[in-house]
Amino acid sequence: MPEIQGHRGARALCPENTLPGLACALAIGVDVLEFDVTSTADGGLVLAHDLTVNGVTMRDTGPASPGDPQFPYVGKRWLDLTLPQAATLDAGERRPPAPFESTFAAVPGTGVPTLDQVCRLVTEARADQVILSVELKTRPSWADADVAALTRDALAVVAAHGLAGRARILGFDWRVLVAAQKADASVPRVALIEPSTWVPQSAWLAGLDPDDYADCAAAARDIGAAWLSPWDSMITADLIAAAHDAGLRVVAWTVNDQARMAELTGQGVDAIVSDRPDLMRLTLAARGRPVPAGCELPWPAGVPDWAPRVPAA
Repeated sequence: MPEIQGHRGARALCPENTLPGLACALAIGVDVLEFDVTSTADGGLVLAHDLTVNGVTMRDTGPASPGDPQFPYVGKRWLDLTLPQAATLDAGERRPPAPFESTFAAVPGTGVPTLDQVCRLVTEARADQVILSVELKTRPSWADADVAALTRDALAVVAAHGLAGRARILGFDWRVLVAAQKADASVPRVALIEPSTWVPQSAWLAGLDPDDYADCAAAARDIGAAWLSPWDSMITADLIAAAHDAGLRVVAWTVNDQARMAELTGQGVDAIVSDRPDLMRLTLAARGRPVPAGCELPWPAGVPDWAPRVPAA
């Protein structure tokens, strides 16, 4: 049975990379929570897909301090902002891309969470079987030391909550995988790949060159990954077989079409990342496959009182 992985929580249903979005996925019932983490200027670890504050997913509410010369923060790099500045951003009113307009529910006033808060959410929700799929966001232009620091810090936070045994580290920048292996080899590593990164002399692959390999599965094996995670359009039955032969499991991203979910399941894919984990559950159940139980969240409002909030506009 392929794992059901909620993409950035449940991206088609609730604001991505937020505690309400992650709690939504837990309530629906997923095997894995997938989300993105990057660094702030003061060493904070925040959930964000983009390395700059994206106006599609974030809204300014006001400066962190009067006369802050960096305000507005939308359009700035997370690396140039502090945690107090990030805390002013409203992450709950994103404009959902098609075709999510009819399923998406905004949660105005939702703040940008930290990795520490995500771990606390999972612990307090008693989501004892759920795996954390932590994608670390960097770029090839980052110094090796900065990639390593982000990776070590993320692993340290997960370990502090006793969740290292239920975590995976993901990266398009395969230096993340190298750094994760050095920091804690017991945490499985997931090699993300897409057509723009799987090219000759790619800067994303930690020195490996696609010209030296028959396929990306062999390269992922050599970088020390336990999982290969290609963009869905790259996945074929032959690639799945090659990955399995190399000792890797395969996770497809991002799949929202039920027919494709069924096709990948039939081909033996090991996990599917979806913006619609609810549809993934229906797809598997219709084929007699077991699905994970949803969490009975202990908070009447669906998220705890301590969840990050931002000032009203």
